[in-house]
Amino acid sequence: MAGRLLFRESESKEAHDARQDGRCPGSRVTVFLLQITEQEVRIMKRRLTILTLTTLAAVALIGVVSTAPSPALAEGATQISGVGVFDEADVCNSASVGADLALVMTGDLEGCLYTFIETAESSPSGTYRETGTELFVASDGVSTFETTYRFEAKYEDVDNLAGEQFGRCQHPIVEGSGTGIYEGVSGRLDFKDDVETGDFLYRGHLRF
Repeated sequence: MAGRLLFRESESKEAHDARQDGRCPGSRVTVFLLQITEQEVRIMKRRLTILTLTTLAAVALIGVVSTAPSPALAEGATQISGVGVFDEADVCNSASVGADLALVMTGDLEGCLYTFIETAESSPSGTYRETGTELFVASDGVSTFETTYRFEAKYEDVDNLAGEQFGRCQHPIVEGSGTGIYEGVSGRLDFKDDVETGDFLYRGHLRF
């Protein structure tokens, strides 16, 4: 008798559970969806990890590229800069080389820059253009190189070259002209006039 009662109670509980599952089919779906959600979370975590590692690798690569030397520097170019001033006291003795004028150079180039004017022309608007050649003699007295140059400027009084408003000059180095420490040099100098101070600021690069 007791066995039959237990059997019936078991059947009754199973029937009750079946009815409950029939009334609430979403319970099984909810469990299934929770399992899918957890799986998707794991997948997303893996994807985020891969994305993070990829981003870090890209940043590292950009850092390497940005710190790599420029092609000019990699080929042996040396950046130079400094200031030139008119040799008003003639310490460079321009007449000794037949120059029209000279600049006393300081900075990365120390010495005298002799100028030999070949052409000069101006316009009523105040524009002035000049071309010629130059000879740089380093302070050691033996190291030299030559350049060609083109000077452009504008003056308030162009006839007397007074009241300069702006001035700039390009000086390509003549290849094969270097001696001493400048033997085999090539490159270029660019000058910009400081119309307030009268100085000539230069930048450029040398290749050997």
